[in-house]
Amino acid sequence: MPDTRITDPETRFLCIATAAFNLEGIVAGELKRLGLTDARGEQGAVRFHATLAEAYLACLRLRSADRVMLVLAEGECRTFEELFQLTRTVDWAAYLTQDAQINVSGKCARSQLMSVSDCQAICKKAILTTLTQTRGQRVFPETGAAYPIHVSIHCDHTRICLDLCGSGLNRRGYRTWNGEAPLRETLAASLVELSPWRPGQPLYDPCCGTGTLLIEAAFRAGHRAPGMERSFACETFGFFSGVDCEGIRSRVRGEFEPERIGLIAGSDIDPEACSLAQKHIRQAGLQSRIEVTCADLNTLQLDEPTGVFLCNPPYGERMSDQKTCRALYAALGRLQKRHPGWALCAITSDHGFEAAFGRRASKRNRLYNGRLECQFLTYEPIRGGKKRS
Repeated sequence: MPDTRITDPETRFLCIATAAFNLEGIVAGELKRLGLTDARGEQGAVRFHATLAEAYLACLRLRSADRVMLVLAEGECRTFEELFQLTRTVDWAAYLTQDAQINVSGKCARSQLMSVSDCQAICKKAILTTLTQTRGQRVFPETGAAYPIHVSIHCDHTRICLDLCGSGLNRRGYRTWNGEAPLRETLAASLVELSPWRPGQPLYDPCCGTGTLLIEAAFRAGHRAPGMERSFACETFGFFSGVDCEGIRSRVRGEFEPERIGLIAGSDIDPEACSLAQKHIRQAGLQSRIEVTCADLNTLQLDEPTGVFLCNPPYGERMSDQKTCRALYAALGRLQKRHPGWALCAITSDHGFEAAFGRRASKRNRLYNGRLECQFLTYEPIRGGKKRS
């Protein structure tokens, strides 16, 4: 059974929310808006303290983070013995049930210990050894709830965590097919945050693909928690039994205000992509809030005098050749000229984007879309421009 300190609702745990490169500041800001004011960014993560209920709320509410984890142990490990002993410092009997599925994953970089499989095996051996000595347990059926344990070693600094999420936070539940060049939901939410768009303004994606950017923008506008309709691994943890997960989820559902979602729309030249976007919008429960049409951005013309174009155009990596992509970037440049009161934002890995677009970006953010190094380019509205027919 978990000890009373762990199950005490007032106990605050050291947690991390993992994040992609250069998005740590966005995640820290989200945590602070949840009232977790000690959130502090570091490489690839944000460190904060939270009760179990607050950590669960973070799982539901965070838009740009990849995972939320409890940090169970940290230290320097250069040998397998040091890793074994660090793992043994955790009171595993307080966290794991007797029938727990103990799933250890790992990651090693720039360290003395670089064999992920060996590190996983050492950690699991240390966990079982500790349970045998503290609980007297000899048999481990592993037929119960899964406890995802993650060991991360970077420059010999080792962190052993319990993952509260299970599947990554990008798995919102609305996207059942990814299309030809999917944009991760957490990255899409970050692009919405990095763009000059704010709820209440028109937002349009002229290369909407399967609709991820539009859905994430609508979630933000309607104060809709991204994890509202999915489950989390921590809901099955024995020591989480004192957390009113359903009550927290119900409160979060009640905070969703779909009527606050303004003009959010998009288009794509590919009818199949538009069909998938409409399917995902329906699955997100936003079918009456987002409009998607099949249209060519070369002839696209909107009536609103101001707004933000936000898009993830093809990069020439997989979808088409560079010449075709750069013709599309030029078309985006002309689109903004036809709408001089609109800002335009695009993420791309093509260093020739700005030349093809026709002018330099007002702002650049270095990001990664999967393993592709990209630039998120922001073009401010054209000053003194005249609307063209």
